[in-house]
Amino acid sequence: MWTYNKVLEYPINIKTPNPRLAKFIISQYGGPDGELAASLRYLSQRFGMPDQKSKAILNDIGTEELAHLEMVGTIVHQLTDGVDAGTIEREGLGAYYTDHGTGVYPQAAGGWPWNAATIAVKGDPIADLQEDLAAEQKARATYEKLIDLCADDPDVLDPLRFLREREVVHFQRFGEALRGVQDKLAEKKFYMNKNMKCE
Repeated sequence: MWTYNKVLEYPINIKTPNPRLAKFIISQYGGPDGELAASLRYLSQRFGMPDQKSKAILNDIGTEELAHLEMVGTIVHQLTDGVDAGTIEREGLGAYYTDHGTGVYPQAAGGWPWNAATIAVKGDPIADLQEDLAAEQKARATYEKLIDLCADDPDVLDPLRFLREREVVHFQRFGEALRGVQDKLAEKKFYMNKNMKCE
């Protein structure tokens, strides 16, 4: 089903480590609106879609989110690579360093580890696609906040801008999928669970 090209979707070459930025950017790795949650949400929701086109859109975007997870992990790694423990502690990552060293661990910027409760899979295509539209907007908003925090480092800023733009494209694609699913479901006399009985 997947072909893995062993290159990042967008190049990342950070010249100046900055653990303070890594502390914030890690949220897009394992935070509630991050790439891990997005990839698992979409790849799980695809099974409940009523047509091949919407399944394909969820599969494509879920797969791309895995590529974004790799990018964000690379950013975090490059921002902390080779940084001494004292600097890491001064920049607010002492607790993280204690548990994970400079490894990349899925957590939010506030320190909470990733949790599957951050993804929604309802099994209802309309509800799931509405969730996806909102998820892409939340991810876009998070990237915009990160861009504000990284304004003085073009090596970090450039890939974050790329990732933000991909969230916009995903939002548009989910809109297409929602319209298609609504049209498909409108062909039925009633949009309800087939096991429900009317009395």
